[in-house]
Amino acid sequence: MKIHAEALLFDNDGTLVSSLESVQRCWSRWAEEYGIAADDFARVELHGRPAVEIIAELLPAGLIPEALARIERLEVEDVPGGVELLPGTKALLGSLAEVRWAVVTSATRPLAEARLREAGIDAPVVIAAEDITRGKPDPEPYLLAATKLGVDPARCVVFEDAPAGLTAGRAAGMTTVALATTHDRSELVADAVVTDLSEVSAQATAGGVEITTGALASA
Repeated sequence: MKIHAEALLFDNDGTLVSSLESVQRCWSRWAEEYGIAADDFARVELHGRPAVEIIAELLPAGLIPEALARIERLEVEDVPGGVELLPGTKALLGSLAEVRWAVVTSATRPLAEARLREAGIDAPVVIAAEDITRGKPDPEPYLLAATKLGVDPARCVVFEDAPAGLTAGRAAGMTTVALATTHDRSELVADAVVTDLSEVSAQATAGGVEITTGALASA
């Protein structure tokens, strides 16, 4: 499958890197510190969502600022040794020297930048939780990235592993490529589905970039 675009937009955790063990470790400790019942904590989806939204489901509004600062500190401190590049990331990003691209993450900026730095990724544009008012699955994060890059949303390709992120990309009017790194393929609704970025290649063109995947269209 070939896709022609002007810009590429990547989710971070589960797409470019994996820090899932770190996330589970830090949030479990956080929940214990705040006395969150195990059953209540287990019902909350952690992946692909801004921390403030997760906390708002579990704690009173008055505790949110303090609790947000605490989880950010725990996760930033856990970054060394807690982040690894996913297959294909290094090769694909290394081919984008002449291509407009951005990282669009639900993490806070300090955490996002710490994880990217640990993984050796120098992103030209990073959209983080502080930059938006509505997180994925709302299209705002991806629309903002397109604006920052000066590209029509319809000419952007979104790479995502989470259903919420794919929903955001579709709602933004963008082409979506799903990675089956954290969810079963049956949960991923996208224009194309790949195992990971090792199945994706990019070639700069006069008008932007041509993406080639070994993907199968999703149902």
